[in-house]
Amino acid sequence: MADFEQSMGRILLKGVLAISIVLAVVVSAAHAVPPADPGNGKQSQPGTVSQKPTSQDNAAKQCKAERTSLGETVFANKYGTNPNKRNAFGKCVSSKAKKPGDDSAKPKDEGEKQENAARKCRAERASLGEKGFADKYGTNPNKRNAFGKCVSKYAKEQPKPAKP
Repeated sequence: MADFEQSMGRILLKGVLAISIVLAVVVSAAHAVPPADPGNGKQSQPGTVSQKPTSQDNAAKQCKAERTSLGETVFANKYGTNPNKRNAFGKCVSSKAKKPGDDSAKPKDEGEKQENAARKCRAERASLGEKGFADKYGTNPNKRNAFGKCVSKYAKEQPKPAKP
């Protein structure tokens, strides 16, 4: 009986050893094959990155570094636009992610029209005073939509640019 147990132990040990070797080979082979590029079904070259970092990634890294070097408060005061300055990081990223000459979000002429209309309304509000401006342009019961109505009026008055 002891001989039988010894022979079974040896067989079991050989089986475990064989399985270990097979697993080691499979894992090594899996790490040696580069991952497939999901875009075109081809494999990428070993040692290369299959996806280029976007300008958004680079902008975020730049802003993180700038926030670290300037400190939270200075960074927030530099980029933050709302009352509590909590939008500073997003404003920083969007300002750095835009490429020079890349105004794909809005056509240049339209953006200038909106800006000029807003400037005209700010100037008119300053000359008329808050109450006079609200009475002139406000349409809802509390007259708080006056600025938007003014900008809309001036923007519509602008001639539309010819399409190329």
